[in-house]
Amino acid sequence: MRHFWANNALSIVLVLLFAAFWVGQALTGWAVHNEELQTLHQHTLGWGEYLASAHFWSATAENWESEFLQMAAFVTLTIYLRQRGSAESNPFPEDQTAEERQKDADDAATPGFWRRNGLSVVLGGLFLGSLALHLVSSWQDFNLEEQARGQEALSLGAFMGRPEFWFESFQNWQSEFLAVVAIVVLTIFLRQVGSSQSKALSDPNDKTGDA
Repeated sequence: MRHFWANNALSIVLVLLFAAFWVGQALTGWAVHNEELQTLHQHTLGWGEYLASAHFWSATAENWESEFLQMAAFVTLTIYLRQRGSAESNPFPEDQTAEERQKDADDAATPGFWRRNGLSVVLGGLFLGSLALHLVSSWQDFNLEEQARGQEALSLGAFMGRPEFWFESFQNWQSEFLAVVAIVVLTIFLRQVGSSQSKALSDPNDKTGDA
């Protein structure tokens, strides 16, 4: 177990934090949704019912969607774009050694689309899957509220023409790209000893990449 922890400590802690905050979201969302249902004179949901509800999955997928968009976009953009001095950027070719440039050329020439692009493909797929789950769940949750108010349900196409879904998405998308540009720019000037996302203290500000 000690060997397993040493090899996987970062992923274990991140998964545990994810699980803890997801449970916190579920508990508080359950309380909020039941308050909304009481206001609409509808029966409240038990814990298990809430976990299967459109309200829970709409809120969950709304956040997953933006995170996977951020990662997919960042992985893809850093293939082609550089930022001088950032630890989060690939180095400029003129700053690399001949051995490093040859290694990059060898990687680019490696046969097999999946082997060369698997990370961006999976992250893009996770984004699209989360986007679809967010859309369908938000649509279902919206229609349940509308029917509780005595209004007619909307088709999926009609719902997509309303601002609610896009507001939920855009408010998260903008924050994700703000976070990315913050880490890209701040790593030019600031350091964190011991972090793989930081340059060494002795590195000049114009050094690009963390290697």
